[in-house]
Amino acid sequence: MRDILISVIVFGSLPFILKRPYIGILMWVWISVMNPHRLAYGFAYSFPFAEIIALTTLLSTLFSKARRFPVVPTTVFLMLFMIWMNITSLFAIHFDQIYFHWATIMKILLMTLVSIAVIHTREQVRLFIWVLVLSLGFYGVKGGIFTLASGGNFHVWGPEGSFIEDNNSLALALIMLIPLMRYLQLTEPSVWVRRGLTVAMLLCGFSALGSYSRGALIAIAATSVFLWFKSPRKLVLGVGLTIAITLLVTFMPAQWEERMHTIDTYQQDASAMGRINAWHMAWNLAMDRPIVGGGFEIYDKGVFAKYAPNPLDVHAAHSIYFQVLGEHGFVGLALFLILGILTWRNGSWIIAKSRDRPDLLWASDLAKMLQVSQIAYATGGAFLSLAYFDMPYYVLAAMLITRIVVERELHTVTRTAAILAPKRILKNRPAFSRNPIRPLDQSGN
Repeated sequence: MRDILISVIVFGSLPFILKRPYIGILMWVWISVMNPHRLAYGFAYSFPFAEIIALTTLLSTLFSKARRFPVVPTTVFLMLFMIWMNITSLFAIHFDQIYFHWATIMKILLMTLVSIAVIHTREQVRLFIWVLVLSLGFYGVKGGIFTLASGGNFHVWGPEGSFIEDNNSLALALIMLIPLMRYLQLTEPSVWVRRGLTVAMLLCGFSALGSYSRGALIAIAATSVFLWFKSPRKLVLGVGLTIAITLLVTFMPAQWEERMHTIDTYQQDASAMGRINAWHMAWNLAMDRPIVGGGFEIYDKGVFAKYAPNPLDVHAAHSIYFQVLGEHGFVGLALFLILGILTWRNGSWIIAKSRDRPDLLWASDLAKMLQVSQIAYATGGAFLSLAYFDMPYYVLAAMLITRIVVERELHTVTRTAAILAPKRILKNRPAFSRNPIRPLDQSGN
């Protein structure tokens, strides 16, 4: 039944995608982030729904008159990052093993560029955020209920075969999602939807803690601080966050507290030391191959034997920064960091230009919450191999599209004011006599 339902939704959407390519982006986000086909048990589990949606969206975009691709620093550096990963792939240590990861990230970045080209309005941006929230929020609400029902004694996992399958990865994704839920709550007129989002945020918090991820705990702390800082109602939110975090932490069992306390004694934790060993490996590899790095798929015994302090302790990168550094060298890491900086600067620009503009309050709220999501990724990602996870690139796209919408609104206002200005001048001009110059009379007066 699930297989049939997913197939009907996907294939039923194709005619709409051909007419409106932004619908294809919404469907792509749903499939790539939620992975609903991984919840099926039959043919749909491995059916190439994402590829079908992507090809249909690309075809629709190609013939769409609404297509507008902005050539701005963010898109330029995003394309440079794509090009650079293609270059490093040619020099990869294990060239014959990299296709899967190369193809995955290329599809994600290509569809990110397409989303920037076909999403143009405030309403479309809001739908984009809603799809992200519903796709990931499903696992957050489900995981939160499971954590409550089990007393927090079991780990929460994501959908099989996805970026968020691992408990740690799912936790970070949910922490990145909570600020987007907050944005929808700030701009939603329905009181019942706002209350539902409050419950969903709490359940996502329970789910993140239920992952037993120490990186998630650090990300929650950093995200909470920035969420409070970016909120217009600091007192109310501060009290709410204090109560919510206290409730979440108090609920978790003793074994969860023991796991979190290992942060203080990381030298005695095999998992933590394994991550540090992987970081050393990535650094040493980058120093040996500073320009191109080692390419994808460098986490094996051969590479660790050559570059790691402990050659027998083979681990994944466990850090977005060391992952990109080891795989694509210092150039790749610079491009990766620049993308994050440009996204943050776009948000700051939106906030500054939207100040004292009630009609652009939605954009200011969204930019602030997207920046909070960035903080979650920057902190939690320092301990996870999620450099190619979809979510941060969708945050990048949403921020840039929002800036373009704001620029267009400001330009429209400026242009309207320029057109109306001459009319105001004429209207306010002092009255003159129709015959201001009178002929002289015979006396010369």
